[in-house]
Amino acid sequence: MAVLLLLGVIGFGGKADAAQGIAQYGKPKYPDGFAHFDYVNPNAPRGGTLTLPNPDRRTSFDKFNPFTLRGVTAPGVSQLMFESLAVGSADEVSSAYGLIAEDIAVAADKRSVTFRIRPEARFSDDSPILAADVKHSFDTLMSKLANPQFRTVYADVKQAVVVSERVIRFDFKEPNSELPVMVGGLPIFSRSWGKKPDGTITPFDKLAFEHPIGSGPYVIESYRAGKTMVFKRNPNYWADRDGKTVNVRVGFFNFDRIHYKLYADDAVRLEAFKAGEFDALVEYRAKNWAKSYVGPKFNNGSLLKKAFINHNGAGMQGFAVNIRRPLFQDERVRQALGYALDFQWLNRQLFYDQYGRISSYFMNSDLSANFDGPAKPEGDELKLLQRLKAQFPQAVPDAVFMPMPPPPTTVEPSSLRQNLLKARDLLAQAGWTYRDGALRNAKGEPFRFEMVEDGPFFLRVISSYVRNLEKLGIKVDVRTSDFALHQKRMNEYDFDMTTIRFPDSQSPGNELYDRFGSKAAEEKGSDNVIGVRSPAVDALIDAIVRAETRTQLQTATRALDRVLWNSYYVIPQWYNPTHRVAFKSEMRYPEPPLYYTAESWILLNWWKADKSQ
Repeated sequence: MAVLLLLGVIGFGGKADAAQGIAQYGKPKYPDGFAHFDYVNPNAPRGGTLTLPNPDRRTSFDKFNPFTLRGVTAPGVSQLMFESLAVGSADEVSSAYGLIAEDIAVAADKRSVTFRIRPEARFSDDSPILAADVKHSFDTLMSKLANPQFRTVYADVKQAVVVSERVIRFDFKEPNSELPVMVGGLPIFSRSWGKKPDGTITPFDKLAFEHPIGSGPYVIESYRAGKTMVFKRNPNYWADRDGKTVNVRVGFFNFDRIHYKLYADDAVRLEAFKAGEFDALVEYRAKNWAKSYVGPKFNNGSLLKKAFINHNGAGMQGFAVNIRRPLFQDERVRQALGYALDFQWLNRQLFYDQYGRISSYFMNSDLSANFDGPAKPEGDELKLLQRLKAQFPQAVPDAVFMPMPPPPTTVEPSSLRQNLLKARDLLAQAGWTYRDGALRNAKGEPFRFEMVEDGPFFLRVISSYVRNLEKLGIKVDVRTSDFALHQKRMNEYDFDMTTIRFPDSQSPGNELYDRFGSKAAEEKGSDNVIGVRSPAVDALIDAIVRAETRTQLQTATRALDRVLWNSYYVIPQWYNPTHRVAFKSEMRYPEPPLYYTAESWILLNWWKADKSQ
């Protein structure tokens, strides 16, 4: 693809050269005019239908709008129907290459970024994508009609400005090296989405089954509410038209149809796969992977299974407490709860020794405070923590100046009994002692809480944990519900404890405000389900967002890791550095990139063998 050559465009803060690719740190890997990403097969055959199951725990859906808070969105809508000004590369950290935009210019002072839209870019109704549509998308997502997470993530974007019909500029409140990449990923939709025959527009937060007018490669062909969702390739998809494919879309979206089938639970879904009802399945349960992927079709080679290595940061997964609840506001109580989880027993008895223990919020990444092994902070990291301790002494635990403490273990000479004794002592220090058949506070109130989950598949793990808590005199009420009800409770923070999964980013930034920021703790529907309100955490997120080099980013993330870890918000669980995928033998795939999720990789880059071969 030929990239428009510009002498430069004038940004809000001065002259900047335009290019197809930008990077948050240094230079992007791929030069202007590159043919395709290295990790795709540019000659992958096109055609056929890719049939997939539920991509997550949702078992039904009640809308097509993925950008509002209420309801459950149909699978595939976000990735297949909406595109953005720019897309990232899966084999480098924090880059962006023009998709809807043919070139990108970051102002020299980093206070704005300007995108020039390709003249051929079209929505699914064949109307042109214009700067006014981009501004409309941004303004709508920043309004109260959309999920509040957008207002948190893009809080530092001052405004979107229409410079001309095909040129849009985003101005920032402060210089920020991450925001140009982030706003490049903003989903773009038409101003006409929801327009009625009489010319009126359905309010954005009321859009349900109105077909989105997006710019992606697929449109909706058919659906059965809550059961199936079928997309077909848009024959007039602007980025792959008249024999010309935009370089960042070469080797992507190789199927003519994408068909999702939603199953009631994991067991039904697995049996459906073994019966040949769909093409690929990503497995997250160790026992299933070890024991259930067997049978005649695996024996004759028509079904295959493979664990694909990835280099993704593992992030954090664990039992999270809602510290808005008075019961969990004492740090000693939260620390005590961690001693009741016997990971070694679970790994041996339930997981077939497939997992490693999480010991960081940035696990499996050079951003972790444990990346080079347990060590005290030093250099710039130490100075940063000392400054914050002086400013916010109550918000920075003293333990941050020591090596990161490992999670409790039952490897000899340690034992579960010893761990429970430590837990008992911590609870006693917090005013909880065992009497009259239960753990009670000074008022005689029992220590009792509710654990909520969005399905029964985790119950064996929970049962083991609950048994150990009962040995301390703690009563736990376990409640399971369907995905929609569970999500509603999460959005309203109506829970005591639940399982969370915070996926890591190779270059974290503004999304941390939504996950751990004090303002997000007050916004319903944010990612800050824990309820973290800490001026030290807020300051560290600021430092991460302002980082101008990878070294500065490492300094700030490692300091944040220490503060979060030593605050005991989460009882850490486990991680697996592979993606476990089972698939039909006719499925084909390129070498996996460095950073990817299995579901997206299958959807974006796999294909089926040509039956004529």
